[in-house]
Amino acid sequence: MVSPYVYHFSNDPEHKYAWLIGLERHRADNWLWGAAYFSNSFGQDSGTAYVGYIWNNLFNQPALYLKVVAGIMYGYVAPYEDKVPLNSNGWSPIIVPALGWRLTSTDAVQVELLGGAGLMFSYNRRF
Repeated sequence: MVSPYVYHFSNDPEHKYAWLIGLERHRADNWLWGAAYFSNSFGQDSGTAYVGYIWNNLFNQPALYLKVVAGIMYGYVAPYEDKVPLNSNGWSPIIVPALGWRLTSTDAVQVELLGGAGLMFSYNRRF
């Protein structure tokens, strides 16, 4: 997956361009695991590893799905360690819900809720 854009709910002058690139492995039972490398909202190199679950055919719409992942993130270090909850030396837990739309059997677009900070928009490709 790639995310070229993050929309921030607040207009903090310290915000920088944020992006993400990641890989996920989906299982037949709808469980998944993944990892991503990203530049956080303050320009710091960051990473995450997570597990999650996907609900397909949301509201009887075959293309619509809901995904929730939880895991560990590293990257919000001084002076921005207080920008994410429960941060300890740059490490913090994450829970990220996402709503997606399958464009084809291999392509999808997705929007992820980043707590109270913003929305991340991504393109996902299955292979």
